[in-house]
Amino acid sequence: MCADHAGAGPDYAARRSALRSLLIENEVDALLVTDLVNIRYLTGFTGSNAALLVHAWEMRNAEERTVIGTDGRYRDQVAQQVPDLRAEIARATARRIMELAGEWQVGRVGYESHIVTVDQHRGFAEQKTGLELVPIAGLVEQLRMVKDDFEVAQLRAACAAGDAALATILERGALRPGRTERQVARDLEWAMYEEGAEAIAFKTIVAAGANSAIPHHRPTEAILKPGDFVKIDFGAVVGGYHSDMTRTFVLGAPSDWQREVYALVEESQRAGRKALRPGADVVDVDAAARAVIEAAGHGKLFSHGLGHGVGLEIHEAPGIMKTGTGTLLSGVAVTVEPGVYFPGRGGVRIEDTLVVREGGPELLTNTSKDLTVVE
Repeated sequence: MCADHAGAGPDYAARRSALRSLLIENEVDALLVTDLVNIRYLTGFTGSNAALLVHAWEMRNAEERTVIGTDGRYRDQVAQQVPDLRAEIARATARRIMELAGEWQVGRVGYESHIVTVDQHRGFAEQKTGLELVPIAGLVEQLRMVKDDFEVAQLRAACAAGDAALATILERGALRPGRTERQVARDLEWAMYEEGAEAIAFKTIVAAGANSAIPHHRPTEAILKPGDFVKIDFGAVVGGYHSDMTRTFVLGAPSDWQREVYALVEESQRAGRKALRPGADVVDVDAAARAVIEAAGHGKLFSHGLGHGVGLEIHEAPGIMKTGTGTLLSGVAVTVEPGVYFPGRGGVRIEDTLVVREGGPELLTNTSKDLTVVE
């Protein structure tokens, strides 16, 4: 079992303080947060119904008008998880929070326009609170990109659970000809729980033979056969944080084309990892790995972006792809996952989770990337 992370927990007040700086830059007096992942990031609350109002200014009595709302099911939970904030208990949590903002004459209230539905926005407007509603997207996600020490520790633990689980099923002989993709996937998921995962990060991908050429193939009753590539993409959740790793195996002696394509993807993945550094443009990182595959004449067979951010969600900002925007910062956790897929024949993807650091990225997924032959 993976050891629990020991040490100081998140500084939620500091996170809210950092958000206030962004609110001032965006000229709003408060932000209504309704995305549950963002609420967890800012407060630690993990219930399924919540809204949060964060004021843009620091009150003399710290955060006296920053308030979290939830319903009666979570009365005790919110008191335990968020003891430092006022809690409002109401079934229509966002509506109650907006009522308070109106009573306090907050003025300009930002809302998460990428989260709030048209109907929800109409409901806020119909409340007649006198507030000016301002659409703002991605402010909390901007903060979430850079991980603090606590978050990196959780990511390390999640990645360690994945590493250990994969090693376990290999040791048990779970990956072998005659078994089905679904059997292998279920064994791997159970092993992640045995190694300390609280949840599975996403639907596990086990793709054998021709199915390995499908980037996001879902496991079926397809039977693993000698000579198959078997691509396994999976992750564990620890402390709310997700790991993400892909390894591709070959059952029995690999053919020449399998060795060649594996070596090509391995070289591309190495180039992508090397390009990870603070200040690097995400488009340039993608290009560094993609150039290796294009030079081999297989550019069209690398059909997806190079990677993505990872944290409280399996897919977070930034996106490392041709159409990505922005530059990397130190402390950003990302994946690097190039792949080459020959339709009807088979494919290879190699993926790691890493943290961008000065002097080179920190590798969190430590399973060997050498071509592994399973006899």
